Amino acid sequence: MMGTIHSFWAIFMTVGLNMVCLFLFLVPTWAQDYPNKPITLYCGYAAGATTDLTARALAMGAEKILGVPVMVDNKPGGTSTVCAGLIASKKPDGYSLAAVDTGVVSKSNFLYKISYNAEKDFTYVLQYTRYIGGLCVHGDSPIKSIDEFIAWAKSKPGLMYGTPGMYSQQHLAMEVFNRCKDLKLKHIPYKGGSEAVTAFLGKHTDFLGGSGSHIPYVKQGAFRMLLVYNTSDKRDPIFPDVPVLRELGCEDYPPWGMVIVGPRGLPDPMVKKLSAVFKQVAEGPDFQNLLKQLNLPYDFKDGAQLAKDLPKETEWNRAFFKKIGAMKEG
Repeated sequence: MMGTIHSFWAIFMTVGLNMVCLFLFLVPTWAQDYPNKPITLYCGYAAGATTDLTARALAMGAEKILGVPVMVDNKPGGTSTVCAGLIASKKPDGYSLAAVDTGVVSKSNFLYKISYNAEKDFTYVLQYTRYIGGLCVHGDSPIKSIDEFIAWAKSKPGLMYGTPGMYSQQHLAMEVFNRCKDLKLKHIPYKGGSEAVTAFLGKHTDFLGGSGSHIPYVKQGAFRMLLVYNTSDKRDPIFPDVPVLRELGCEDYPPWGMVIVGPRGLPDPMVKKLSAVFKQVAEGPDFQNLLKQLNLPYDFKDGAQLAKDLPKETEWNRAFFKKIGAMKEG
């Protein structure tokens, strides 16, 4: 009887060890085989928005390296929270990714009822740039400077402006400006920067809180940019005549990053492979040229750096939203 038991345990341990060895052997092969079917890159903003344009450029470059289609599927709404909720619900198999902003982690939990856990439901792949915004009037406007704009806004309370969405970074920066200069401005949210630009071109709004897609129009002379926000205390060398928000004696809302994320639990070999591929594309001449066209900086962070930095961004937002009375109840 004892011999039978010993034999059983010997067989059990042998099979178990073989299974472990087989698993360890298969992991590198599995990592090398990925990907072997199309990848979907969901985008948190509408087609034509800055995030969409950069996501499509990354997808196009990644296709050439990975050898499989990388398809962009726009899921705008709630300043990327709709897209964030969708990606959080997907399997962590590497075939569902999302291009969103860091605000889906650092601010959404304070402002909305969201369908995901902002701190736990994502795997960070990389950040490739950060948003910079600009306050614009039409090129033929008699308003030539930010001081003239402030005087105009005080004489006409309720001037309407568009941004990529409610509690978007551009909306929050304009709220900082609004409060700093004691203005009464009316916010009109859209589903992305391109929609806000289209509305402004059609003169459905009085001015624009641009998020990057306004830059080509500024360069063409169709828009006049009067103020840059979501940046440092230094002026943009491309627009040296345009002041930054801090020059007006105002606090500036910190910039969010454009990031690629996957669902929680995305295996580390996949994360490393995807991060390396997207980084290679982002550092290539075509993508760098696109960033210049949109006046966006190249600002790379890997997943580990994002995981380190986002809690600090979250705490800044917590204090800010409490100060302005924007914290959701409950």
